[in-house]
Order: sequence, then structure tokens, then C-alpha cells
Amino acid sequence: MKAFRVQGLAPFGKMRQQFTLDVVAENENDAKDRVYSTLGSRHRAPRRKIELNDVSEIDPRTSSEPQVLNHFREQILAQGGPIQVAEEE
Repeated sequence: MKAFRVQGLAPFGKMRQQFTLDVVAENENDAKDRVYSTLGSRHRAPRRKIELNDVSEIDPRTSSEPQVLNHFREQILAQGGPIQVAEEE
């Protein structure tokens, strides 16, 4: 399993907004499917209205998603803990 960061555009209510979501998946296609599933269940957004712009593999230590941190907890601790990344403004 690997950690992926997926960025895109989705309808949240009456507006379309950009989103970034970190997921644990086998490959890029699995990561896309998990994002479609998550956004569909949380926000009732149909797959055809969700636009995925970028899917990239990331170092799990740079994620702040609890699901990613939990899945890779032993690996993160063995490498010295999480890496704090400054957020862009």
C-alpha cells in the first residue's frame, strides 16, 4: 500500500470547490476510486461531477490525514516521526 495525494474540483452544496485528499491505496486507479467513493458518501457528489486534476504518490510522513498516519504509523516512527510541511497561503 502507498499514500497518494489527490487534488481536484467537486460540488460541495451549490458551489464547486477545490479539494485535496490523502488516501491509502494500491495504485493511482485505486486512489481515484477511493476519492470518488469518499466524496460521494460524504457529500452526495456523483462521480461524473467530480473532476480529479492530480494524483501523486507522497511520503506518508507529510500527510495530516488520520487514516494515512494510522496505516503507516510504524514506518513513520521508524523514520523519526512526521515531517511538518509549511502550508501555502
